[in-house]
Amino acid sequence: MKRPHVSIVVAVTSKNFAIGNGGKLLVHISDDLKRFKAITWGHPIIWGRKTYESIGHPLPERTNIIITRNPDFKAEGCMVVPSLEEALKKAGELDSEIFIGGGGEIYKQALPYVNKLYLTIVESDAEGDVFFPDWRKDFTKETFREERTDEKTGLKYTWIDMERA
Repeated sequence: MKRPHVSIVVAVTSKNFAIGNGGKLLVHISDDLKRFKAITWGHPIIWGRKTYESIGHPLPERTNIIITRNPDFKAEGCMVVPSLEEALKKAGELDSEIFIGGGGEIYKQALPYVNKLYLTIVESDAEGDVFFPDWRKDFTKETFREERTDEKTGLKYTWIDMERA
């Protein structure tokens, strides 16, 4: 079987790549959430337990795979596995394209397997307690860039798609 294509769709702050604080996303940009939905629709998505619990339900029209060391954890409508490797194996049996949905520790573990990053870099100095790992030495091929401003918040952000060089 061919190795699946693994991607991450994530919004980070420009200041220090923060992605969350207190179990919540740092920024809510409607167009960015729509982009996430459009890119991941119909594909397996892998979450850590804490990230899944912060959402509170499986995302529709995607196979949700939750990683946890707790053998008793149950999540209705989701697959539950004990490791990233098991999650990648299960997802790869379902589709040739897989998405990693977070959080910080799962991103860190998954980055060596990732082929493509769909980044949203938000011009914000919001304080976070969860951070995205530094990708810049491994992902140097930019395939898309669009600068935008959120109409509701006035936040400036840039969509950048990156691939391994």
